[in-house]
Amino acid sequence: MTVLAEYDESWPGLFSDMAERLRPVLGDSVTELEHIGSTAVPGLLAKPVIDIAARAVSLDAVAPKDLSGLGFEYHPDGPPGRRTYTRVVGDVLTHNLHVFPPEVWDTLNQRILRDYLRETPHAVERYAALKRELAANGLTGFDYTVAKTDLVQQLTDEARARRGLPSVPVWES
Repeated sequence: MTVLAEYDESWPGLFSDMAERLRPVLGDSVTELEHIGSTAVPGLLAKPVIDIAARAVSLDAVAPKDLSGLGFEYHPDGPPGRRTYTRVVGDVLTHNLHVFPPEVWDTLNQRILRDYLRETPHAVERYAALKRELAANGLTGFDYTVAKTDLVQQLTDEARARRGLPSVPVWES
């Protein structure tokens, strides 16, 4: 079952708290930390998991960084072109950390879509409606993610077009 929650005003604070804990551990290997994903968009229905994007000076600089003291586990089989860490408390996923190389930061789909959704209430409504429908239909995990792809691609294309950027796939190969 996909667990969705109405927007929670505590989510930005949960991001900020974890970012403050990550900074000393990541040190100079990371230059920026940003809240991404649905929990970073006020008013958007979301799985209650805080997604964090980190801009690394290089992926080698954080290859793989030991974040176990903060409860993060490195996933070498994550999407290509980044380092992926997850934090699970009990049996509940609480945070995802995505470490990106500096050359992709300015055109990163996750950041561009987040900003677009923050600025475009009708896009938030469309996305939330789809999430509700998919969850009500019992979609979970990968199936839930795949079922969102067409709309996520469309919204990301709209967001990139506003910035004069070409469409690129939202799925990494």
